[in-house]
Amino acid sequence: MNRAACLPLLAALALSGCVHKRIRPGPPPTGAHYLIGNPYQADGEWHYPRAVDAYDRTGLATIIPPGHDAATTDGEAYDPEGLMAQSPILPLPSLVRVTNLVNGRTLTVRVNDRGPATAGRILAVSRKVASLLAFPATGVVEMRVTLLAGRSAALQTALGAGPHLTAAPVAGVQSSALPPPPGAAGSAGPITQAASAPISNPTQTTANAPLSGVVHAVPPDPGPLYVEIAGFGTGGDAQQILYRLAGMPGSVVPQPREGRTLYAVKLGPYHSVATADAALHEVLARGIPDPEIIVH
Repeated sequence: MNRAACLPLLAALALSGCVHKRIRPGPPPTGAHYLIGNPYQADGEWHYPRAVDAYDRTGLATIIPPGHDAATTDGEAYDPEGLMAQSPILPLPSLVRVTNLVNGRTLTVRVNDRGPATAGRILAVSRKVASLLAFPATGVVEMRVTLLAGRSAALQTALGAGPHLTAAPVAGVQSSALPPPPGAAGSAGPITQAASAPISNPTQTTANAPLSGVVHAVPPDPGPLYVEIAGFGTGGDAQQILYRLAGMPGSVVPQPREGRTLYAVKLGPYHSVATADAALHEVLARGIPDPEIIVH
């Protein structure tokens, strides 16, 4: 092969390496620290980070794009092969169980970063997590996110001593292949079992223990998508919002929570991500804040 013919091939190989590795230098990692942070706006949608005792939501998840800074929001080293995720509201760091509602794959990941930058998404995951959960080729999937409150509290308490952490590494593993479900992009990745390690300091181990990467299977639970505007104290307040959304199919639904009833406007159902996204942006365009895309 002559030199001229080699050049396009070399350029393609170099580009593929850059896409795979693309991490901006940015501020260097400083070691994980507990963080909530201020409200912020992304893609026209406001997010309000806060301390929570419980969190169990469904919605759409996506994949963290290439080009991340060297450090996560809470100061850890960003690793696209780590079992990590971005949340717009959860305290950092937190441990959550994430479940692909389409195929039933579920595992535990570490939320240590703010994002996603796209409206209507409740989580963004590393490419490693996306592979293990067999994300579809579109890169967007119906997801359930459940806070592991006890483990998260222990992790955050341990951070009070200021240990230096790395981002959610995977321990030494034994692997067995699991075929991808129909429509998944590429290999679904292995189901992994973490190797055991001696415990010398319980507090330090709580903070530094790697996540196992074990993928479990639960019954799939996909469903139609809805756009929801929640948190109204009375049904009348919710109904006023529904009037402002004239022409969009929806209803006011009660939501009993902690001994009292709140109300939400629920628009839909929508049977594709594109139509749900269009409805969410229509709500934002009409000046109504805080819409969310949910499943079911």
